[in-house]
Amino acid sequence: MGKKVNLNADLGESFGAWSMGADEQILPLIGSANLACGFHAGDPLVMRTTLRLAEQNGVTIGAHPAYPDLQGFGRRRMTIAADELEAIILYQIGALSGLARAEGTTVTHVKPHGALSNMACESEKIAETVARAIKAHDSDLILLAPALSPLADAGNAAGLKVVQEIFADRAYLDDGQLVPRSRPDAMIHGAEAALAHVEAMLTEGALVCASGKRLPTKIGSICVHGDGPDAVEIARHLNKALRDKGYDLVGLPELI
Repeated sequence: MGKKVNLNADLGESFGAWSMGADEQILPLIGSANLACGFHAGDPLVMRTTLRLAEQNGVTIGAHPAYPDLQGFGRRRMTIAADELEAIILYQIGALSGLARAEGTTVTHVKPHGALSNMACESEKIAETVARAIKAHDSDLILLAPALSPLADAGNAAGLKVVQEIFADRAYLDDGQLVPRSRPDAMIHGAEAALAHVEAMLTEGALVCASGKRLPTKIGSICVHGDGPDAVEIARHLNKALRDKGYDLVGLPELI
């Protein structure tokens, strides 16, 4: 049996009459889906529909909580008191968990979205709040966190199960943070470039930064952003190439 690795994608990000992503095409190619919970995208019907599609494809389900920012797609930074932020995260996990239970399935992990994730990777206090909210809902939930981040550290300190992820379509700074989207070099464009980026990180067991610097890290999961124009092709390339190299593509719980 080959080395296990997980492919994940952020899905369920349509809202009302507005459609985003190609969830039906991506789901057969991944092992875990992070579903928007209504604060940056998604709505109750989209959440329920995506839960059903994930279940049909044997894909494990995670909550993808965000700051309350529909207009900004959860990518705008906010200053929110710790107790309020904890409640906001709990609210979103609870909403998805309730819908999952109605569909006869369960939420297995949590992955913060956008600015919430970025700020939790900069601030120990925010990272601790995220971890505390997850543990308060269910201490058995997996925290899917960026590799080498304070968020991953906070999850470990809280006693959560933590899986570290890398991004197929994002470039890295020398400190392990993502290159800001405001910069022209923030994104890795095209399936071939994304595949080369991932293969280099898996081969070296390290984040490969835009400067060429290597930051050694354990890698459990690979994220493809579901809202990207190349998302389906990137997921397809990664799925095939990793299998060809002997990797077993699994759901997040199988990594624990």
